[in-house]
Amino acid sequence: MDRSAEFRKWKAQCLSKADLSRKGSVDEDVVELVQFLNTRDQFFTTSSCAGRILLLDGGINDFEVQKQNRGWLLVTHKPCEKDDVMVALKKANGDATLKFEPFVLHVQCQQLQDAQILHSVAIDSGFRNSGITVGKRGKTILAVRSTHGLEVPLSHKGKLMVTEEYIDFLLNVANQKMEENKKRIERFYNCLQHALERETMTNLHPKIKEKNNSSYTHKKQKKTEKAHAQCITKENDKELENNDDDLGINITIFPEGY
Repeated sequence: MDRSAEFRKWKAQCLSKADLSRKGSVDEDVVELVQFLNTRDQFFTTSSCAGRILLLDGGINDFEVQKQNRGWLLVTHKPCEKDDVMVALKKANGDATLKFEPFVLHVQCQQLQDAQILHSVAIDSGFRNSGITVGKRGKTILAVRSTHGLEVPLSHKGKLMVTEEYIDFLLNVANQKMEENKKRIERFYNCLQHALERETMTNLHPKIKEKNNSSYTHKKQKKTEKAHAQCITKENDKELENNDDDLGINITIFPEGY
């Protein structure tokens, strides 16, 4: 089986599976983005979360609690009210932690150059912890991630350790992060459409493609950033520099059998 046929097989299998997430469906704020990617021949999404504010009952690093969906006192993909948190905290028996988790998206790409396009768009849109992983069997995954999360313990063994005033302050911070998160998603979607339109035009004109073949290399990085400038204002660019670390592409080889 050739590489493109194998990719189509993986895509069909993935998209035909039931959504096993806790919510059971794609989040409203990323539905159009996910659908757009899945209609493209060279991409399909494997998981996504638009971003959320949640209150967990358990240790800060209690991964099993989160994995098994136990101890979820509150979860919302919208701005959160203090009254909702205070009501949820009354149910806490352990160490309650307030968290904001930003947008995350995993996309399997047909070729590495397809992943590089998405990676460039993600970085320019503010998701500067994004990276590419290449599996031994040729699976290429682009992870869109950022670092503007929030995680603060509020109670210990069921006892509230902070004031309501501080909780109100934390929620203002979390809600601001949620709004910024939404803006970055919209920026990513808009920039992605522009980038794929340019790629389509390039493919229709082989001479242009040959001339710009190295547009995603380090040597051509400045030209790539200039091409994306229409999607990002100077104000947004300054804001992104202040909020996130700029990390490069991560290449990881999975063990045999992945």
